[in-house]
Amino acid sequence: MNQPTSPEPTTTPAAPANTFQQTWAQTYAQAVTVLTTACRLAEKAHEQGLKVAVRTASAAETAELDDLMWTFADRSFVPHGAWPAEPEFAAATPVLIGASALPESHRDVLINLAPDAPPEVSGYARVCELVAGDEDSKQRARVRWRAYRNLGCEPAKADV
Repeated sequence: MNQPTSPEPTTTPAAPANTFQQTWAQTYAQAVTVLTTACRLAEKAHEQGLKVAVRTASAAETAELDDLMWTFADRSFVPHGAWPAEPEFAAATPVLIGASALPESHRDVLINLAPDAPPEVSGYARVCELVAGDEDSKQRARVRWRAYRNLGCEPAKADV
């Protein structure tokens, strides 16, 4: 399956220990899909040796992203799995995808695809929000932005 060609996301540097950084990535549907961008961000973080949690809106979206991780790019492989999983599998898997609370072992990067802000973000070094270009997605993103600020976070926008 051919995926649309798009610019590579910017590098996601690791945050210093005990520092919460939040990045909002605004992506527009005409360039790439949000799920493909999530795959690319997970790939970049994995290449830097980071453990990634991808929070989805549903079990169906988890399955869709799990399938896409196998096919989004011909040139790469991102070791991943669906959460919940056996503890040994989760510990050995750099990228976990799930709609439920994700394990504490994967707190370097959170890619949030769910429509709401996660209840607990302070344990993550970096949180990435992907926002499609439609008005409904932008409105939900504004609500999440305010939720993060109310939690004491200072979100920063980054175009990818």
